[in-house]
Amino acid sequence: MNSDQIATDYSSLTDQYLNLLKLDSNSCVALGVNEKLAELPAIGSAAADRQRQQIEQFLLQLGSFVEQIKDSDLDLQQNFDQSIDLKLMQLGAGQLLRQLTLQVSGKFHWQQCPRAGDQISGGIFLLVTNDPGPAATRLDNILGRLKQVPAFLALALTQMDMPIKRWVAIDIDTISGLPDFFSSLLDWAKTVEYQHCAELAEVIQQANCAMQDYSAKLAALQTSEHFAIGEQACSALIKGNGIELSMQQIHRITCDFVTKTRAQISTLQQLLIKKYQLNSNTSVEQLQQWLAEKFAVQVVDGDLASVIKRYSDEAKKIEAFIARRQLFPIPEQQQMQIMQTPGFMAPMIPAGAMMQPAALREGMKTSLVYLTLSQELLAEHTELGIPVMMVHEGIPGHHLQLATASMHSSVLRKTFSAMEHAEGWTTMLEDYMLDQGYMGELTDEARFIAKLDISRISARVAIDLYFMSGDKKYLDIGYPLEFAANDVFVNAGKLLKAVTGFTDGRVTAELNWYSQERGYPLCYLVGNHLVWQLKQELIKAQADKLTELEIDQLFHQVYLRSGNMPVAMLREVFVQKGLI
Repeated sequence: MNSDQIATDYSSLTDQYLNLLKLDSNSCVALGVNEKLAELPAIGSAAADRQRQQIEQFLLQLGSFVEQIKDSDLDLQQNFDQSIDLKLMQLGAGQLLRQLTLQVSGKFHWQQCPRAGDQISGGIFLLVTNDPGPAATRLDNILGRLKQVPAFLALALTQMDMPIKRWVAIDIDTISGLPDFFSSLLDWAKTVEYQHCAELAEVIQQANCAMQDYSAKLAALQTSEHFAIGEQACSALIKGNGIELSMQQIHRITCDFVTKTRAQISTLQQLLIKKYQLNSNTSVEQLQQWLAEKFAVQVVDGDLASVIKRYSDEAKKIEAFIARRQLFPIPEQQQMQIMQTPGFMAPMIPAGAMMQPAALREGMKTSLVYLTLSQELLAEHTELGIPVMMVHEGIPGHHLQLATASMHSSVLRKTFSAMEHAEGWTTMLEDYMLDQGYMGELTDEARFIAKLDISRISARVAIDLYFMSGDKKYLDIGYPLEFAANDVFVNAGKLLKAVTGFTDGRVTAELNWYSQERGYPLCYLVGNHLVWQLKQELIKAQADKLTELEIDQLFHQVYLRSGNMPVAMLREVFVQKGLI
């Protein structure tokens, strides 16, 4: 195989991989691809079989190509970037295949996990908020999707086979928020004088009736409470995400993290008690509550919109701080919108989340940052917590990392989902920005709150491994608790509450997505561990050559501009560049 043939076959494989990503119409919207915009996702056994066959055929072709490269006179390592992309293709296609084939007790995950609410609303919401097309065009696509809702829901019900009880409740809760969302769509259509307003109103009414019927029938189905996939499948899932650690290693890392973090919290507790001359017996929980009240965000007349403005102001302040010190490379073609989480999305977003830029859309790279606001959750948005949240979700966090990745020349580096890479970056930054003095005289206060908050990532690992494996041993991470309940959510909630002190509402929301997004919750701590480990390797290798600031700048530049990939593969990039 000569170099020209290699280039041709590689290009063909890249196109085929992109076609796999475009099998899902909601992915098309999220990626910024101008295809299937008026279609709801294809669901059901027939669609799953078609998609599975396409993915399996692609993996066979990919494997054959890699073997031919090995047998040719050209060493694949002559093109290092291509070798990384081929690995990403294999991992990415494997992730798509797992979504279709993962089973519990002989039933596919998609047969037990009703997500009609997400599947209907996800693409429509992005067409409203993050599509640069004309309003009329977007509304045409939305109308096309809404017309399909009744048939979509009817098919969704037929594919259910002993759905998980908790997941049924989540979907019904999500569906219950959609009529208000659809009403806002109609208001928008009227505002822009959309020519098909009357038809849109009729279609919305039909969709609402279909959703009401769907929820009633879904609630009546026989359900299961068992969703563990077992140790073997859990290990395979972790490996399939590009994480080269065993479940036992991850659990051990988690226990060490708990010991270290609790010691840091205790030291900060004593410092703050002394600083504010509080009672020496003030507990961690009491100090947390005292600081929350002292640094509470001022909300006038219950206007939660003022909290959004407070976050926006903080984002500008952080970016100015970074620019003055030249800590991170910030591209011009990026922007971030901060908004309140829509009601239908709130069940799955406990406090805040970021929806990344459309990776394949040219031009401005726009992220959407959601904040889940309510009177109950208001205590979690404080003058100490807001900066940490914006560091994590905005610049230099998720928005900067993913916006920069979406500017990469490689389709794979733009689109690959490497959650420990993304979450490791952001959790590392929470400490880094405090180390840089961003909070000034309130550094100890902010770090105390941040350490309490980041404690959640240890619970996330424990609960993720527990939910996947079904083994309670993973809940033992150093807290003196017993887990005797038969209900896995009771045991998991007990640990999460003890670790974080979260409100009941946030505990429920956190456990909702832990249970459905297998392998994602553990990525926060695993990523944090791997990113700091990589940074320390760079420091060791470059300490006698560069200043501390230059090492930071180098690390940030390579990390951000290399694009999305597992941290284990990113380490290969640092090695290839001769940096470690």
